[in-house]
Amino acid sequence: MKGKNKRYPEEFKRQIVKEVGETGNATLVARKHDLVPGTVTRWVRESKKNNKLTQNNHYISNTNSDSIEKKNEQLKKLLGEKNLEIAILRDLLKKRTDDRRQSRCSKKVD
Repeated sequence: MKGKNKRYPEEFKRQIVKEVGETGNATLVARKHDLVPGTVTRWVRESKKNNKLTQNNHYISNTNSDSIEKKNEQLKKLLGEKNLEIAILRDLLKKRTDDRRQSRCSKKVD
């Protein structure tokens, strides 16, 4: 597909960028598709600027990423609160159990 000033469809560019993300080698992907390596590298750079790559090599928009990060922070805060609540309840249960044991022991002594 080499050619001067050739335009490529956005879907094709996304597929190439995805392949680069999977292989980690822009030059190899460029050769495979008969493209100029510099063009592929530019597509990857532009894509990184406009999007964020997830762990599964799927791109998400920055606005979607921001809302996901915000939700993630909310969930982390909630998790921390729940962990604290569990720790408090465990302490109360332990104290209650210890108090019952002591009262049983004192009844046996009497």
